[in-house]
Amino acid sequence: MVATSSNEKRILMNFAFSEEQDELRSAVRRFLADKSPETEVRRLMETTDGYDPAVWSQMAEQLGLQSLAIPEEYGGAGFSYVELIVVFEEMGAALLCAPYFSTVALAANAVLTSGDESAMKYLLPGMASGETIGTLAITEDNGRWDFDGIGLAATKSGEDWVLNGHKSYVIDGHVADLILVAARTDAGVTLFGVKGDAAGLTRTPLPTMDQTRKQARLEFADTPAWLIGTDGGAEPGLEKTLQLAAVALAAEQVGGAQHVLDMAVEYAKTRIQFGRPIGSFQAIKHKCADMLLEVESAKSAAYYAGWAAAEDSDELPVVASLAKSYCSEAYFHAAAENIQIHGGIGFTWEHPAHLYFKRAKSSELLFGDPTYHRELLAQLIGI
Repeated sequence: MVATSSNEKRILMNFAFSEEQDELRSAVRRFLADKSPETEVRRLMETTDGYDPAVWSQMAEQLGLQSLAIPEEYGGAGFSYVELIVVFEEMGAALLCAPYFSTVALAANAVLTSGDESAMKYLLPGMASGETIGTLAITEDNGRWDFDGIGLAATKSGEDWVLNGHKSYVIDGHVADLILVAARTDAGVTLFGVKGDAAGLTRTPLPTMDQTRKQARLEFADTPAWLIGTDGGAEPGLEKTLQLAAVALAAEQVGGAQHVLDMAVEYAKTRIQFGRPIGSFQAIKHKCADMLLEVESAKSAAYYAGWAAAEDSDELPVVASLAKSYCSEAYFHAAAENIQIHGGIGFTWEHPAHLYFKRAKSSELLFGDPTYHRELLAQLIGI
């Protein structure tokens, strides 16, 4: 990640984005308005793959989004996590259906934090160019995000490794070209690379409440894999990867929360009841005011976490859990209140409010719910 000057650091601490970052936001917002309108989101969420390969290529070739925070020596653009926060926030607002989160927030970070220089040189250029869709498989049927829940076994077969077991709730696991798998060896938790078409790998799409983010169950039967990093040494890198992914998800949640707030306010201004806009009623005013307070507070938490990620700060573990827990609850509350403000129409399939409600709920559980992260936070600060 690129270093920032003391002046840039001060700007980031004040949560004010630079002119270049604002231009990036505008470019991404225009692109998503064109490529991810509600009609396209609804079309793609009904498909098995859940994304448009042409749009995926355009994201890489026209905007360079996949390469944004990958270091230049590995084929990336070498920007910081702050730029990624901008992109994820806009994608969360648009409910983009694409394997961006799985590739950028999970797979690329898992490789970058592995400490394996040869793996970085081999795997990152493909992800940066958009040629490789990647994902990270940690959770199993038990749904646990801590490493004690990892039971998938990796064993030596001559000079090679094979995997046996399963992974579940793997984001975009059914379409990924590269799957980074957390497995258990005699030495402990270890990271492996597996090709999407590897022998002995069965990939089954899962039914999900949030159809805009696809998940899969993966079964491994003597599936060939290659070691990334050191045998038994994956936990520190994976822990940091999950922290970075939580920060990216918090930014997504902020984007979605702001969108449903805007949706609710606009409806309150235009919906006439008893001869006046419903926004003039005290109950609706209070709902919108509470939503605004929570959304702005969520932005502060997500932006600070983005700064900590960009600076590789010692605060990252603390602020990642803080941001994930707070932004999860803020988004879910905003999405629920948006439906309430819309009344009957907000409950219908035809209205987009339910799409954001489902994304908010699924994101709340992803990487651990707020209670899980508050417990992590308590342990980290010693209470």
